[in-house]
Amino acid sequence: MNFIARLLISSFAVLITAYFLDGVTISNNQFYQGSSPELNKFTTALLVAAVLAFLNTIVKPILTILSLPITFFTLGLFLLVINALIILFADRLVDGFHVDGFWTALWFSLVLSLITGFLELFNKKKEDE
Repeated sequence: MNFIARLLISSFAVLITAYFLDGVTISNNQFYQGSSPELNKFTTALLVAAVLAFLNTIVKPILTILSLPITFFTLGLFLLVINALIILFADRLVDGFHVDGFWTALWFSLVLSLITGFLELFNKKKEDE
């Protein structure tokens, strides 16, 4: 149940982040072709959140280990580059999700992390009650 809640939170965070950033677009995807444009966008955001969860679980540790010397010399700032690359890879994998370039992906990853953290703060308060 916790995974589903986190996936839904990430989906809402993707929608909110795409709304605020100009270079990120979320549109219809090939998996759901319903009549509601809002539901189409949410389905695409849900796919983006699932793909990002998969890539962060499988690909990010491999990239982090391979780039350990660069990450060490940049005092961890290279991890931002890895996050942007994962966002660009998700752009290629999910139909209906588009990021304009590297710098937009970098901003997307930063804003997405902030919004996800903010939304998960509310989820933790509900779990504590």
